[in-house]
Amino acid sequence: MKKVFVSGCYDLLHSGHVAFFKEAAKFGEVYVGIGSDKTIRELKGRETINSQEERLYMVKSLRYVTDAWVNRGSGIMDFEEDVRRFKPDVFLVNEDGNSPAKADLCKELGIEY
Repeated sequence: MKKVFVSGCYDLLHSGHVAFFKEAAKFGEVYVGIGSDKTIRELKGRETINSQEERLYMVKSLRYVTDAWVNRGSGIMDFEEDVRRFKPDVFLVNEDGNSPAKADLCKELGIEY
């Protein structure tokens, strides 16, 4: 079974997120990196609605998610250290999440993007 990595804030978890995790599960076991409260504050200029502990609890409770964690880094590429350690087979993004930096990281590490 392939390891599929996705990353996001998931501050206001909603059905679109669940649908994304369900779609990701078609590629393998889904592992989710969640942006820390600090990262969200820096990127969005506001406090989170739900704390990182609450968001982690909610994401981990979804049946499509194998495991989840709070990303160790900061900024828009807060997951980079985790991806390098975890070595997923697939890094899945939606249209909004696509970026050259993510694609370059995956190319460097041999991860399907």
